[in-house]
Amino acid sequence: MVALNSEGPLTADMATCTRNVWKVLSGCQKQLLSAGGPSYSAVSQVAPRTLPIRTYAAVRARKKDKKEEEKKKEKEEKKEKRIIDDKDRPKPFGKTAWVPVDDVYVKRFYARVVHSASDSINMLKRFQKLDFAPADQPVYVDLKLDMKLEKKKKVDPFVTTVHLPHPFKTEINKVLVFTEDSGQAKVAKENGAAVVGGAELIQPILDDEISADFYVAVPDILTKILPLKNKLRKKFPKSKRGSVTNNISQALQLFKTGHEYMVESDCFVRTQIATLDMPSEQIFANLQVILTDVCSHRPAGLGPFVERAIMSTQTSEAVWFRTESVLPTAAQTDEE
Repeated sequence: MVALNSEGPLTADMATCTRNVWKVLSGCQKQLLSAGGPSYSAVSQVAPRTLPIRTYAAVRARKKDKKEEEKKKEKEEKKEKRIIDDKDRPKPFGKTAWVPVDDVYVKRFYARVVHSASDSINMLKRFQKLDFAPADQPVYVDLKLDMKLEKKKKVDPFVTTVHLPHPFKTEINKVLVFTEDSGQAKVAKENGAAVVGGAELIQPILDDEISADFYVAVPDILTKILPLKNKLRKKFPKSKRGSVTNNISQALQLFKTGHEYMVESDCFVRTQIATLDMPSEQIFANLQVILTDVCSHRPAGLGPFVERAIMSTQTSEAVWFRTESVLPTAAQTDEE
């Protein structure tokens, strides 16, 4: 018989155990790798990507026609704000009453009171006495104009000089006349022009050595004084304002004692009409001249030109007034 080593069976069992453990571990590793992510091999398994072939043309983006856009704009313009007629109501829409009962009240709960022009002037005078304000403070008018015309046209903003029946300025306006003709220069000096000259006045004006309230020019010299356009800006002579003319004597009479006003921010006229210490009749007369001249820039057949009118002073509150009583009626204009 062959004698066996005592350690032989033990080593054989250990070897079989280790082999089994390695088999189990290798199987678990394969499962973990297959579950966790894609398996990689030496050969790339990525297939070439094939893009879809389009057998039809792409639809072109449709542009809106100009006619359609114009129709939409017309519809939006036709959509006017809802106008509520409060004539037959016991109180205005959204307000407490037509007229407040007490002397002290909250304005936003009641309808705005629109006074006549004469009543507004009297109210401003009364405010001045109650506030102990200066009596010679200026009286201002703020007008909002309806600049619309027919067929989507608008009135161009204008600048006008008018003669007030009762001037409130004590000083005469300083007028400069551009002319190179000796005869016209003599006429300008005789009619009270402050400065008369030609192209030689350009540099002194640019250097602020010479200044004036109004600038009048003869049409022949207008091209020579173009370097002053950026310097003078609104005061630069223009035919629309009447400051480019051959009738120098008439222009000087207008600009020496005239009152100038202009349309600001497309539809607003803000100008002084008098001082508060003047009689009420004189203030009313100046207001009538300015309103009449303003309304002459649009045809009367298109409706009222002035949408709202406010009168105020430096220290008083704004008083809304009606312009219908100030403007002359059609019968009066026909008689004139």
